Amino acid sequence: MQERTALEGSLAAIERIERELDDQVTMIELGEAEKDAKVVAEAEAALKALRGEAARRELEALLSGEADPNDSFLEVHAGAGGTESQDWAQMLLRMYVRWAEQHGYKVEYLEETLGEEAGLKSATVQIKGHNAYGWLKSENGVHRLVRISPFDSNARRHTSFASVNVYPVVDDRIVVDVKESDVRVDTMRSGGAGGQHVNKTESAIRLTHIPTGIAVVCQNDRSQHRNRAQAWQMLRARLYELELKKREEKAAADQAAKTDIGWGHQIRSYVLQPYQMVKDLRTGSTSSNPMAVLDGDLDPFMGAALAHKAFGGAPAEIEDVD
Repeated sequence: MQERTALEGSLAAIERIERELDDQVTMIELGEAEKDAKVVAEAEAALKALRGEAARRELEALLSGEADPNDSFLEVHAGAGGTESQDWAQMLLRMYVRWAEQHGYKVEYLEETLGEEAGLKSATVQIKGHNAYGWLKSENGVHRLVRISPFDSNARRHTSFASVNVYPVVDDRIVVDVKESDVRVDTMRSGGAGGQHVNKTESAIRLTHIPTGIAVVCQNDRSQHRNRAQAWQMLRARLYELELKKREEKAAADQAAKTDIGWGHQIRSYVLQPYQMVKDLRTGSTSSNPMAVLDGDLDPFMGAALAHKAFGGAPAEIEDVD
């Protein structure tokens, strides 16, 4: 039902964009015919806004990962630098909260460790809404701020670092759905103790999961039916264990891949002094309005990251919005 609701919403948005496009083109034609520059200008402005929405919808179609529709956990950690970095961590958290609120997402604070003088040492929030993880996943990494420090009596320029970790909210109650076509079923005579009937009939069951090579055997009952049911339960348990192992290995690899919160590891720089610019070092996307970015205007950067991953570059309409 959730998937159906999301698809219906997407189709409704496409139909609305098509109607709005036709309406604004008609308004431009009427305005030009009547030499009404105001009507033409208003219609052109509406078309520009429509173009941005269409670009966002196009990018949203790329959110096809298994966890992309899920809610998201977002952690912010201050880097080395004491109060400076802790204040920067609080600014980053505010930026993501503002972004979430602008998109109708709900934000729940789960953990917050305050700095000694100002800011945050760390914080964790859960951002709830459709595609929250899909949009936020590109924000993983170290963020760098350059500014005149409000905590320095000599008004010197400081560089601060903070890291952002994003991961999806996943229900741990795993349902292991095994395709019967992936499992080879062999019947055989039971071995060992169990009586004459057990040893002389093919009541034992061996299931082999072909994709993984996992095999289980059950022969503890006289009934082939009950042995089969028990073997399927055993196979699902083994596959569940394998999935848990994969999760643990991935978590360990992600942890090992985490870099220091400092120079040379940042994904984005926010410069407030001596000039004003935000630059994403992965996609090359820039904005000359860092205050708008810090106020939650992150869509151009998120969109560029999605496009860069899918196409190796970002469409022009999402590179910079001032």
